[in-house]
Amino acid sequence: MIAPAAPHPNQIAERLTGRAYTSWSAISCYCACPLRYEFRYVQNLPEPTVSAALAFGGAFHRACEHQYRELLEGRPAPVLDALMTAYNGAWAEHDGKAIQYGKDDDRSTLDDLAGRMLGAFQASAVANPPGTIIGIEEELTGELVPGVPDLLARVDLLVDAGDSLVITDLKTARSRWSAEQVRESAGQLLLYHELAQPMADGRPIRLQFAVATKLKSPDVHVYQVEAEPQQIDRMKRIVDRVWEGIERQIFFPSPSAMNCPTCPYRDECCEWIG
Repeated sequence: MIAPAAPHPNQIAERLTGRAYTSWSAISCYCACPLRYEFRYVQNLPEPTVSAALAFGGAFHRACEHQYRELLEGRPAPVLDALMTAYNGAWAEHDGKAIQYGKDDDRSTLDDLAGRMLGAFQASAVANPPGTIIGIEEELTGELVPGVPDLLARVDLLVDAGDSLVITDLKTARSRWSAEQVRESAGQLLLYHELAQPMADGRPIRLQFAVATKLKSPDVHVYQVEAEPQQIDRMKRIVDRVWEGIERQIFFPSPSAMNCPTCPYRDECCEWIG
């Protein structure tokens, strides 16, 4: 008697989460708190609240995306007011949800900050990258680790620089990053590096974070990430272990003074008994 074929990892992922793939967001969510992963991706619980920092970061990204799309279409770079319109449009998508602001923030202070940060973005080299823009919020997908579902990546900016392919991920931060912060965040770009290989046609792939700071006088700083084979292999091993935990449905809370205060699932977490 022939044994039935084992299900493909994509099929297992779809059965567990409704999505036939995994993503960097899902992987990092599990690493931060496996129980939050279960609430969000397995139980698909709605998020009645959203942190102001998350909403702000998404709105800032939307404004930068508008800048790049105008350039991609061959039009002049938009003025600051146009970027602010895109920023406000992203905020509107959170209407009906409770926004969790920091103790010194409200929508007005964040809008003022956004104007200053977007002005700094426009004045930086990041706003008009050398080369040809070939992807904005570009989706890349593929199998990186045998036995693990395909990884879906959304690349903020993909530029053909002629002799290389440049992957840029935009971030917002309270201050400039330290070397340690760059190392801690590098895993995302290392995985994207592997997914972008077919597009590079053998050319080098350059990886970088563009970090816009929330300082009184904001700036945008670029941090390069080296695609070291040993670190890429390490990230693949992490993805493999994370998927093993998800597939076995190992979910548990991971209390954190940084993450718990803004988690939308605090009530569900308190009620969890294992």
